[in-house]
Amino acid sequence: MIKVVKFGGSSVANAEQFKKVKDIVLSDPARKFVVTSACGKESSEDHKVTDLLYLCEPHVRYGVSYEPLFSLIEEKYQRIKRDLGLTLDLDAEFAKIRGTMKKGMSTDYLVSRGEYLTGLCLAEYLGYSFVDAADVIAFAYNGEIDMEKTEELLSARLPEGGVVIPGFYGSLPGGAVRVMSRGGSDITGSVIANIVGADVYENWTDVSGIYVADPRIVPDSVRVARVNYSELRALSYLGANVLHDDAVFPARSKNIPINIRNTNDPVNRGTMILNDCSELDKDEPPYTVTGITGRKGFTGITLVKNHSTTEVGFFRRLLSVFEDHHVSIEYIPSMVDSYTIIVRSEAVANCLYDIVGWIREKIKPDALMVEEHIALIACVGRGMNHKLGLSGQLLSELGAHGINVKIIELTSDELGIVFGIDDDKFEEAIRCIYAKFIAEEKKESRA
Repeated sequence: MIKVVKFGGSSVANAEQFKKVKDIVLSDPARKFVVTSACGKESSEDHKVTDLLYLCEPHVRYGVSYEPLFSLIEEKYQRIKRDLGLTLDLDAEFAKIRGTMKKGMSTDYLVSRGEYLTGLCLAEYLGYSFVDAADVIAFAYNGEIDMEKTEELLSARLPEGGVVIPGFYGSLPGGAVRVMSRGGSDITGSVIANIVGADVYENWTDVSGIYVADPRIVPDSVRVARVNYSELRALSYLGANVLHDDAVFPARSKNIPINIRNTNDPVNRGTMILNDCSELDKDEPPYTVTGITGRKGFTGITLVKNHSTTEVGFFRRLLSVFEDHHVSIEYIPSMVDSYTIIVRSEAVANCLYDIVGWIREKIKPDALMVEEHIALIACVGRGMNHKLGLSGQLLSELGAHGINVKIIELTSDELGIVFGIDDDKFEEAIRCIYAKFIAEEKKESRA
């Protein structure tokens, strides 16, 4: 068996966390491929290394001393080295980075040094070989990872035994360092899992998997034992922030299960993400609702135009104004001759009334309304399409709590229901849905 394991920033925040990582890795000989993020925050007063590196960049660019910030990073790694009894020459590594900063360097190079330094420390501590991500993760000029080239490079550099590879960055064809979006270490782990044909990709973080609802809203929220990739995508789109979206696809294309685990609670099995959960569901049926998630801060633009459904090109003309203003559309719930365009409020903060004015002039609607401060909530679950009357129960439950539903839409794959409510009812709505569809089912299963 082959396992690729990725550890997030909280898992490598200090020497004590490094010790937990070592116990986890060495407890299973299948864990031969280790991907690491940069050191995260040790406490609420601390700073992530990557954040500090991003702050250093403008200091370098404008000729302001970056030493007060950079010394915090150096002190953190020197402390980890000392506490773990490591022998690597960090003085030389920091001298090299400082030298590059003085000569001029790219932002990507600078902010990637957190993962690079963490990888060096972790490799020595585990007794594993270190492979620089810049030598094996290949980007094409368009910014996408070149999987074929990456496989070629990785295969040529893999040593015997275990290996540590920094996440978050790789290199362009000319050799320049290129970083991924924040959370990119998840992507690195998934890419490595794809290339080595891993049996499991373990993603270790500071939560014990995916929960039905955000524990900050529902403190006793239950952990989800498993989800399929479609459920994960739906949950991620509207706010569930456990795994970087782009990290799903390399693993999914090879049907590699992803296991979300907690470094601080390694005996917890976490959540398994699979292509197909049906066989396991036979022995342990899931809750009707796998997850309840959402976001605040949406705006709805509703227009009514009689006979528009028979007007050729109507939708193209209507939607073109959003494209012209570089605004992405989230949802378009509709009825005959009536349409609501849902967009993020921040996306139209500077152009909302330009868009409204254009619609009035070019579309000439019979009615036009704008409503702000809308929250969208999604109830997602592979068991929902088998639950008779679920939509009615949902609306009834919300109504009983005095929560007015402004928008409702059933996804075409019957995987979920998305509805819009007032922002200030967001947390209450999630709690009452949880009580109705999870807490009640939980009681019934115990009876």
